[in-house]
Amino acid sequence: MKKNKAMIFWFCLPAVLCLLIMFVYPVCRTVVMSFFAVESVTATTADWSFNGLGNYLKIFGSAGFITSMKNMLLIWFVGGLISLALAMLMAVVITSGIRGKKFFRAAIYMPNIISAVALATMWIQYIFNYDYGLLNELVKLFGGEKIRWLGTDLKFWAMTAAFIFGSVGYYMLIYISGIEGIPQDLFEAATIDGAGKVQQFTRITLPLLKGVIKTSITFWSINTTTFFLWTKMFSPIDTETSTIVPVVYLYDMVFGGKNIITRDAGAGAAVGVVLTLIIIVVYLITEWLFKGSDLEY
Repeated sequence: MKKNKAMIFWFCLPAVLCLLIMFVYPVCRTVVMSFFAVESVTATTADWSFNGLGNYLKIFGSAGFITSMKNMLLIWFVGGLISLALAMLMAVVITSGIRGKKFFRAAIYMPNIISAVALATMWIQYIFNYDYGLLNELVKLFGGEKIRWLGTDLKFWAMTAAFIFGSVGYYMLIYISGIEGIPQDLFEAATIDGAGKVQQFTRITLPLLKGVIKTSITFWSINTTTFFLWTKMFSPIDTETSTIVPVVYLYDMVFGGKNIITRDAGAGAAVGVVLTLIIIVVYLITEWLFKGSDLEY
């Protein structure tokens, strides 16, 4: 028995050490750093000076951070509503017994296996391009005038639309796995009782997918708060107000960027803590909303 316990200990030790070194320590250091004035992320603790809540007051008093938070919330709410609704719709259609199920599932998921850089480039160069983009060709076909989709007014929504396109397939697979886990006997019984497809969806599918929806909302929140690459692709030269999000603001604050005169790793750490707290709050709210919602079947 003692030999088995020793073996378990030595097998678990590498994983525990990796967890402590690569996750727990950086998280703790970031939280502590957010309360200190730190110029460089590589500065030793001897160069830190206690700043209390100064870093948090600084970022919440910054117009750039407030704008980035508004952009992130728009992506989270509008983008999430569209992405999760489309994913649910496609999952229901694909699991309804249509022909070519495997083809459609693979085709819709395909954007997720393409590099995000390549996907963003495709949208910028071939969809939104002013001179020869697909959207402007359609506008011309119907007699309209070409639109600058990547202009200041529309760039945010263009970026959000591209992000949604690349996200739907991922959540569709999550919903498909949930729907396929529901016993078919329930649908057969509902059909015998005269329930239509809409009634089956609202009375059977949705209630039994509440746990899956909760997971999807959490994953979407994490993806939204870590929204970085798409902003850099749509604003490759300088950070723009129309596309800035908190992670990009954090990056500029720590490593220098547009309108950032002095780098401030402490303020950047405060941004990271705020984003983490947002994810925790969203998780707790969804847990509360869907508490006891899973049905036994």
